Amino acid sequence: MAEKPPQPGVDLDRRQFCCPVCLDLFREPVTVPCGHSYCRGCIEECWQQVEAKARRYSCLQCREVFQSRPVLGRNHILAEVVAKLEGTSTKKTSPSAGLTCAGPEDVACDFCCKTSRNKASMSCLTCMASYCDSHLAPHYRVPVLKMHQLVSVTVPLDKKMCKKHNKLMEIYCQTDKICICYLCTIDKHRGHRTISAKAERATEQMHLFVNQTNVQKSLQEREHELKELVQALEDFKV
Repeated sequence: MAEKPPQPGVDLDRRQFCCPVCLDLFREPVTVPCGHSYCRGCIEECWQQVEAKARRYSCLQCREVFQSRPVLGRNHILAEVVAKLEGTSTKKTSPSAGLTCAGPEDVACDFCCKTSRNKASMSCLTCMASYCDSHLAPHYRVPVLKMHQLVSVTVPLDKKMCKKHNKLMEIYCQTDKICICYLCTIDKHRGHRTISAKAERATEQMHLFVNQTNVQKSLQEREHELKELVQALEDFKV
């Protein structure tokens, strides 16, 4: 019997399915009228900040402005792709999945008992621990653990913790321009202007997009002026 040809597969890059605000895999993805997608919680929290100011709703990526606050609809196809991507990650979390040992600059898995611990791939903000692919598997399989908030490993979790209260710094103090924990808001930073760190990140990204747009516009104007000068020089030569 002839062997069946291997089925063509598609390699999915996790970064292509990450929310531009929280930089993690989409959670209940929604699409705004211009076509860009966000986590529902991320874009709603960002627009809540807008409501308190100018009530000007726009896309954080392409800067398209909407006349009124858009009604957010769930992107079912994107949600299914993310679910399959998470399922693929679960299948890969086996002891023989090619785990690598953590180097001096890597974040090590908190659950590896070996002398040389494996490199962590995700951190859990609920457990306050980092996991390699092998020890991360229960978070994709156990219903209770599925509700935990997982984020990609960027820096060690202790750098995200308040040194005074040992709590996650998930609030941004606009008065002192630093990240703080919720206990700091009733202690040293009482009465200060504070917002969530996620909302502050969205605002900074918004300013970055605006600055990039202005720079691109300025470059285009300079390029147009240069073309006019070149044309004037050619006309002068003629």
